[in-house]
Amino acid sequence: MQSEIQQHADFNHVRYANCWEDADILIRALQPEGRHCLSIGSAGDNSFSLLAAGARKVTISEMNPAQVSCIKLRIAAYKCLSHKQFLTLLGELDATPEERVELYQKCLPDLDSTTQEYWHHFHEHIQNGFGRAGKFENYFTLFRDKFLPWVHSYKHTAELLTSKSARDRNAFYEEKWNTWRWRLLFKLFFSRFVMGRLGRDPAFFKYVEGSVADRILMRTRHALVTLEPAKNPYLQWILMGRYGTALPHALREENFNTIRENLDRVTIDPRPLEAVLNDPEQIYDAFNLSDIFEYMSEDNTESLLQRIHSGSSHGARLAYWNMLAPRSRPSQMASKLKALGELSQSLFHEDKAFFYSAFIVEESVHTKS
Repeated sequence: MQSEIQQHADFNHVRYANCWEDADILIRALQPEGRHCLSIGSAGDNSFSLLAAGARKVTISEMNPAQVSCIKLRIAAYKCLSHKQFLTLLGELDATPEERVELYQKCLPDLDSTTQEYWHHFHEHIQNGFGRAGKFENYFTLFRDKFLPWVHSYKHTAELLTSKSARDRNAFYEEKWNTWRWRLLFKLFFSRFVMGRLGRDPAFFKYVEGSVADRILMRTRHALVTLEPAKNPYLQWILMGRYGTALPHALREENFNTIRENLDRVTIDPRPLEAVLNDPEQIYDAFNLSDIFEYMSEDNTESLLQRIHSGSSHGARLAYWNMLAPRSRPSQMASKLKALGELSQSLFHEDKAFFYSAFIVEESVHTKS
């Protein structure tokens, strides 16, 4: 069974070499301890975060073979490398291409032949750090290296990312950062046209209306002023090319051994979510749905939510993001999915992955007959 997006987008390459969704709020939304979690794969980070937070089992649904190769390399790296070596292979720490290849070779015993073949074909991603392999990462690298220097110097950018009070962050943004050049660059580079060709597949904007850049610019101000840029891994990566001291949840040293020791709880299912949910015997207690509904019509969104409800336990949590297309459970499903609006808003206010327009948390309800 195909997902709607499979009919329109290309899935032959790595789209995301890292997860660009905030695992800290995801964990608080799903409360994964002791639960069987069904998780959209992407690069795997947030699925591993659920594991670190005590999930009883994590089933990863990922239909893109290139993304599966990213996930499997992460699993092997957790098993075979130290925390520092893991970050080096990812590209987070400095190393020569030869040093990264040597680290990759340590992982080979835990990689199947298909995954080895993939990374052999794209060996330059290993040499450069496989956390830089995605189309989305390349998009931000282009922004940082070729366009941002025309607007803000490296010194200016580094100053933006230093720790400040909320008052000082607001003053810096208004007086030094939010120039007409910055706004113009933002409108051009984060337009639907440019994002569709360089960042995301154009098919991912099928259900988006209005100005893409204007919506993201408003949320960017929130990230730069209301939240603290110095502690934001996504801002750090976009503007500096690495997370620095602001590592996302799955990459933090305090979570590394917990993930390593519990990898036997992870299963990768290389099918679309719709197909995974077809098994009537399998019931899940939590759902990390990424921004899957962004790519679906409202009718298909409702259809998938019905399937999710059928495959859920009573009290199961659903968490997902809206980027530009507003999606949530329809009113006709109110008796099946309870909207946790207050929690959603509270967590969204703290969301460090600032390019999303909403974070939705819902709870499955099964009434006894």
